[in-house]
Amino acid sequence: MFDKLIEVKRRYEEINQLLMDPTVINDNTRYRNLMKEYKNLTPLIEKFDQYTQAKENFEEAQMMLEEGGLEPDFKEMVQMQYDESKEQLEVYSQELKILLLPKDENDDRDVIIEIRGGAGGEEAALFAYNLYRMYNMYADSKGWKTEILSLNETELGGFKEVSFSIEGEGVYSRFKFESGVHRVQRVPDTETQGRIHTSTVTVAVMLEVDDVEIDINPADLKIDTFRSSGAGGQHVNKTSSAIRVTHLPTGLVVECQDERSQHKNRDKALKVLRSRLYDIEKQKQDAEVAQERKSQVGTGDRSERIRTYNYPQGRLTDHRIGLTIYRLEQVLNGDIDEVIDALVTADQAEKLKSAEA
Repeated sequence: MFDKLIEVKRRYEEINQLLMDPTVINDNTRYRNLMKEYKNLTPLIEKFDQYTQAKENFEEAQMMLEEGGLEPDFKEMVQMQYDESKEQLEVYSQELKILLLPKDENDDRDVIIEIRGGAGGEEAALFAYNLYRMYNMYADSKGWKTEILSLNETELGGFKEVSFSIEGEGVYSRFKFESGVHRVQRVPDTETQGRIHTSTVTVAVMLEVDDVEIDINPADLKIDTFRSSGAGGQHVNKTSSAIRVTHLPTGLVVECQDERSQHKNRDKALKVLRSRLYDIEKQKQDAEVAQERKSQVGTGDRSERIRTYNYPQGRLTDHRIGLTIYRLEQVLNGDIDEVIDALVTADQAEKLKSAEA
């Protein structure tokens, strides 16, 4: 491991010199690529420097203790340095192993998230809205940009389904474990007997892709126009600006009616369709990898029940890693870092185990 770290540090220092070279600075593409590599290596190098310093402190204290002849007070200080640096070495060594794990090449990419109400009718649609709001507030807290691409509302303000994009640095790395079935247990507003109902919502997190990654043959598309309608089906537009795109080979259908412009709705619908087609292929690959790793976190299986939100108890449970926390209100207001961090840590632990096997 340490031979590799020395090699990486050498490369890091080489990039640092190149970034000051006028010929590199004038080459925008090369400069941008080097800056990205430099930025990706920085956390690893900083941790390696901490490890190196702790190792020096440990070896210095160890040598003084072995030589002996120390005054009692000074010996106590040296012993403290020895114990602290030994503990730091163990922590830093583990952190370096994690930082050396192969990085998911998609971590920095933007995403399209689709949320659909499942079992539970109107109550499921209302919870779909709650999840959309949670993700939207989380994205806002990170300074990321969100945009609704497609929306089907109910009369009570719920979402039968919603597709929206999130753009920003590291978006996929934080959302990639959200795909699956989310279950809610609560007393609906419409419930007169005070009984707790259980409803489900499905979340699909897909990478945002461009024309180069997914080439759609125009002949494979059936594009229909219709008048936009609001909650309950009433028409809100006199012109046929809404778009329905059907991908004939797969039968996938995407509707978009949020914009007044037919052209903009078409672009948004195709954006969602590209991501869905790409996601189908990615799910196949992920399933093969997950089967090899027997991963409990990263399968991305859309039918897997991943999480329960219990309102009466104020409890969130993530079933994949056995995480239970009792601050549901904060989570639903976008404070989901604790949950995501736990999932990331569990995934890293699995990858480490596989790497060491």
